[in-house]
Amino acid sequence: MPKDFVHLHVHSDFSLLDGAAPIKKLVAAARDENMHSLALTDHGNMFGALQFYQACRAEKIKPIIGMEAYVSPGSRSDRKRSEFGAFFHFLLLARDIEGYHNLMKLSSLAYKEGFYYKPRIDKDILRQYSKGLVGSSACLSSPINRMALLGSEEQLRDEIVEYNDIFEPGSFFLELQNHGLQEQEVILEKIPPLAKEYGIPLIATNDVHYLAPDDARAQEIHLCINTGKTMEDDDRLRMDKDRFYFRNKEEMNRVFADFPEAIENTIRIAEMCNLELDFTKTHLPPFSLEENEKEYDPEAYFLELCENGCRERYPDFDANEEAKERLDYEVGIIKEMGFVSYFLITWDFVRFARENDIPVGPGRGSAAGSIVAYALGITNIDPLLYDLLFERFLNVDRISMPDIDIDFCMDGREKVINYVREKYGEDRVSQIITFGTMAARAVIRDVGRALNIPLSEVDVIAKKIPSVPGIKLAKSLKDDKELMALKEKDGRIRELFDIAIKLEGLNRHQSTHAAGVVIGDAPLMDLVPLYRNKKGSKKGSKKADKDEVEMVSQWSMDDLENIGMLKMDFLGLRTLTIIDRCVKEIRKTRNEEIRIDDVPLDDPAAFELLCKGESTAVFQ
Repeated sequence: MPKDFVHLHVHSDFSLLDGAAPIKKLVAAARDENMHSLALTDHGNMFGALQFYQACRAEKIKPIIGMEAYVSPGSRSDRKRSEFGAFFHFLLLARDIEGYHNLMKLSSLAYKEGFYYKPRIDKDILRQYSKGLVGSSACLSSPINRMALLGSEEQLRDEIVEYNDIFEPGSFFLELQNHGLQEQEVILEKIPPLAKEYGIPLIATNDVHYLAPDDARAQEIHLCINTGKTMEDDDRLRMDKDRFYFRNKEEMNRVFADFPEAIENTIRIAEMCNLELDFTKTHLPPFSLEENEKEYDPEAYFLELCENGCRERYPDFDANEEAKERLDYEVGIIKEMGFVSYFLITWDFVRFARENDIPVGPGRGSAAGSIVAYALGITNIDPLLYDLLFERFLNVDRISMPDIDIDFCMDGREKVINYVREKYGEDRVSQIITFGTMAARAVIRDVGRALNIPLSEVDVIAKKIPSVPGIKLAKSLKDDKELMALKEKDGRIRELFDIAIKLEGLNRHQSTHAAGVVIGDAPLMDLVPLYRNKKGSKKGSKKADKDEVEMVSQWSMDDLENIGMLKMDFLGLRTLTIIDRCVKEIRKTRNEEIRIDDVPLDDPAAFELLCKGESTAVFQ
């Protein structure tokens, strides 16, 4: 029987265009190998950390959250290469909740303060935030292994001593890998004696980038897509061997037969790492009035706003039993679920928009079923008039954060976001990341370029794939005999499809969500890892676009909601901008006062226009 082994150096497809293994498939591979623990160590980020944690828990596998960090040769603020390169690699694993929070800080600071080609940390901040972390010397690109290959023995020893000193006693390991590379033979010869001399334990890892040996070709093409090269380029980035896959216990024991303690120490690290995340806690920021106002009771203030709003909406409110009962019911549920601050926060920035002549939409989605939202001016739809259900919006039997999507005029949306930043703090508000995947048509084009197939041929194939959301290449081939015939008769096209099907659906790139904003009850860096994103270009801006950056969350909308963060959709709607301009033009040219909210919903002329189909661009 082979000794137990845990993979501690693993890349998913969140190592964008450098990892070809989806998280669910990685976890399934660990389950099938009866591995009780598994680590995720994507390059320089924690994009997939929460999804990985939950996927592991679902399979009763212990999740070990980590990161293969990029480390600057000097200070993280330096923007120059050393003789050993612009950055090294270094493996970090969270032992506990303190280590997890420190890992988030390191990942965030790497983007915020150390970005140069890659998000880089340095020894100073690693020393500052090393508590609760396990450190390991990583792959051939690590500072220790670079010194072993290119530096002097004195430099190598200095690196080992310094990194060992950075971490808590017993939390630093020297890592061995063996993918059949010549340089790794040097490491296997030099590092074990030094590990013994300094009393530093060894670990054995496989640098997992894909699931099986036959995925190696797809990974090479994946790297070409990443770097803009083709498979015919001599200077393309290569992995050289087909051994960067999810090896089983038997293989790892065989490959490291001379270092059995390095296999055993993977179990030791797994036993050290016991991170427990709490998905029941919410991080709603408390709502406060302006600083010069007296102390107030949030619940009493909330009720006062609701009642006053209802009196405006329903002139007979004090005698309107239906409206009063509905308000009492909704307010009770909102208090019970702890969402008073949520509604006050939302009311406040909608109020700011209206007071600053920024058009706001009438409301969309399930929030339109709330009389509280209607009373607070968050929506403009009377739920009693249209018999809308509050329970579709909030339900005590389904504990989840409310979700109110609010439309703002395109021209004014940024002003509202800036108001929220000023009120709650720049470090507590950010926009939200989103990930683009390798969809059917796009992956054909990507792989075609990497294989150097003429664009005209690839274009013909790509256009034959239906432009339908969620379409898969396998289905396209099955449904289109001509497409299948092309694949069968031409070896290049056969490989194009074979590789594209392997890469289809993987995460390809990141960008900023068009509407999402997250607000924290503490500095976001303490709650979520942050990512450095380029802002869109601004017309007339004298500042170079490359300098326009912002910090956004590393986690997507769903992940933020799962961890209890307050996320809002601030939708910029051009429809509102056009309506606003029309209203202002009517006032100007006809000298008529018009309010769009007063336009009747049963106007015969409007219905006649709709019936004629003269409604180009009507959506909301």
